[in-house]
Amino acid sequence: MKVAVLGSGNGGSAVAFDWAKAGHEVYLYDFEQFSSNIDAINEKGGITSSGMLEGFQKLAYAGHDLEKTLKGAELIFVVGPAYSTEPFGRAAKPYLEKNQTFIICPSSCGGSIVFKNALGLSLENEDYFIAETSTLPYAVRISEPASINVFLKLKDGVFIAALPAKNTSRVYELVKEVYPALIPAKNVFQTTLQNANPVIHPSVTLLNAALIERTKGDFYFYEEGVTKAVGRLMKEVDNERIAIGEKLGFKIIEDPILGMKQGYMQEATYDKGYSEAIGFKGIGAQANLEHRYLNEDVGYGLIFLSDLGKQIGVPTPTIDAVIKIASVIMEKDYGREKRRTMETLGLDKYQIANLLEIL
Repeated sequence: MKVAVLGSGNGGSAVAFDWAKAGHEVYLYDFEQFSSNIDAINEKGGITSSGMLEGFQKLAYAGHDLEKTLKGAELIFVVGPAYSTEPFGRAAKPYLEKNQTFIICPSSCGGSIVFKNALGLSLENEDYFIAETSTLPYAVRISEPASINVFLKLKDGVFIAALPAKNTSRVYELVKEVYPALIPAKNVFQTTLQNANPVIHPSVTLLNAALIERTKGDFYFYEEGVTKAVGRLMKEVDNERIAIGEKLGFKIIEDPILGMKQGYMQEATYDKGYSEAIGFKGIGAQANLEHRYLNEDVGYGLIFLSDLGKQIGVPTPTIDAVIKIASVIMEKDYGREKRRTMETLGLDKYQIANLLEIL
């Protein structure tokens, strides 16, 4: 099967390696401004991985020709931060072929909705099969261009849903062999809410802001950055996320419990669960605060949770406080930017009951 991967960062490189390892013909694409990893992969002929996934895998193509990448591809992964989904969708629009399957991996707050909007499609459209996962199936970092270190490939607890949800089983069957950790979700709201990055990253970053600025990230983000106090903040943010899920009619799993299912953690607590987690061991902090842990996980993730909470009547005081403090220290107004809200997704006009039927 021809598999296309849009995005050559940490996650995209891992997806490309894993699907090539499974015997598929893999084409890797990224925009020209992100050429360093693409160039190195071309020079070396593929990707080298260490850690849980080991070895070298040759790719059929790595480059900036999106038409070539998408032509004849049965399965396409869109892998990147929340702010990459719309540009990938706009760029892909002229080259789509009917019945192709796209998986936004991870969702990063309604990624499948954003992708459909970028393609000019209705939520109900089924010309293409568009789905999303709750999280990236790996803990991975690029160690050097064309090389990755896979700290963990998740063994359970990765949710997947298609848009509309009636197509979830079809997409699940297509990818379950490479991703046995997948669990079919009720709909894309569940996959969006089950992503815990907005719970974890902003809390740890804000409460370690001085250390990040002073050391330029020269410490371990989880092992040294998570303490009891940090854990208490994460827990309160998580409680509000879980309450939103309950109001929508599905159970959101507490992140430490899910972390144990996925293989990240050995203890279901918000402090030692993270600081002693084998799946997070060795992951360094970011070099500065201008990073996706705030710009994505607050600017998109927490903003969306807060806005969704308002629309369905679930208060989010702790989430709102984190948004405010992050806005102050970053000298930007994440709330006013409205990067990812019910309105920007085109969902503000729906009553929740009607929306859940459509999804």
